[in-house]
Amino acid sequence: MRINLKKFEAVIFDMDGVLTDTASTHAKAWKKTFDEYLKKRARQKGEQFRPFGVNFDYRRHVDGKPRYDGVDSFLRSRGISLPRGDPGDGPERETVYGLGNKKNQYFVRILKKEGVRTYSSSVDLIRELKTRGIKAAVISSSLNCGDVLDAANIRGLFDVKVDGVDMGKLGLEGKPNPAIFIEAAKKLRVKPKRSVVVEDSLAGVEAGRRGGFGLVIGVDRQGQAEELRKNGADMVVKDL
Repeated sequence: MRINLKKFEAVIFDMDGVLTDTASTHAKAWKKTFDEYLKKRARQKGEQFRPFGVNFDYRRHVDGKPRYDGVDSFLRSRGISLPRGDPGDGPERETVYGLGNKKNQYFVRILKKEGVRTYSSSVDLIRELKTRGIKAAVISSSLNCGDVLDAANIRGLFDVKVDGVDMGKLGLEGKPNPAIFIEAAKKLRVKPKRSVVVEDSLAGVEAGRRGGFGLVIGVDRQGQAEELRKNGADMVVKDL
């Protein structure tokens, strides 16, 4: 499949897994957080410990979603209900916010220790698009998006950024709701049908399809090409 760039004015890139390898960092942080909680719960209730699965649980329940929505989604998949709590809950609190904040602590620690790796082909593509007059936006549900872009030294490549902080301020729903992509298109001053969405998560490609975007490209980093297509990707590539 060839892409006719004359049909599009902008490309909206998800950050984690498309531009940076921070998806694996997020997965490590989620696994540490949930496994600690699940082990403690198993001991208290005399249940069998079932660890958080990076391949299935991460992809299905937390990848691409706002942090606290991810906590709630995964717990519900295990039949666990915790109080929402308060955004200021410490990591020791057994609430949705408490677990989400614990995950963020682990994510920041791993990020500082291991740094940020970018996918060079993605960066090269953005630079090529810019030479052709095509706008570029970056989106992420992460509250740490700005720090990651700065650490990777790629913030300056984008005309627009919409992240987890903006979602909170604007009251935007998380993926698979297309709100974050629509907001990026709005800031770029282009219509969704004249824009391309590039995503690696199932929730992300579904959001692109639901938002009426002209083309949705799925980037398959985790061997889920068929699932990406089923969720709305027009085409799936291993690498940009």
